[in-house]
Amino acid sequence: MILKKKILVGLVLLFVIAQFFSPKKNQSDLVSKEAFFVQSNAPKEVQKILNQACFDCHSDQTSYPWYNSITPINYWLNSHVNGGKKHFDISKWSTYSVKRKAHKLEELIEEVQEGEMPLTSYTWTHKEADLSADQIEALVDWAQKEIFAYGLLNSNLINNSVED
Repeated sequence: MILKKKILVGLVLLFVIAQFFSPKKNQSDLVSKEAFFVQSNAPKEVQKILNQACFDCHSDQTSYPWYNSITPINYWLNSHVNGGKKHFDISKWSTYSVKRKAHKLEELIEEVQEGEMPLTSYTWTHKEADLSADQIEALVDWAQKEIFAYGLLNSNLINNSVED
């Protein structure tokens, strides 16, 4: 019984000490969202969807929930944000080549259509990010138009979305 108490006290102490450490927050002074919207010709409806469902993890402006102050949750959230930015980072959009932009939009279409994005763990606490069929269609239509404007539309994307 004494050993269990020592272990419990040790774990509580470790938890308390851990609260003094946290990862760097993903919050930049740059206003990259507006530049992305202008460069990508995103209509207002699509801008709203992207803001609600995508940009916490795919931009340099994460809006953190209150529970981000709790270690180890903050490290878990940070890993999601870093992973999201690794795959699609609108903060770097202006540095991408036309071909890379088209590829990123193709990935966006695929992930959204397959229900892989936004992550289920994100929509648990962000109900507004749970995309409806109409919102998915709006995102896909916009992304396809942008890819088409780049002259790089993969014919498989059009065929797949028409069949769905």
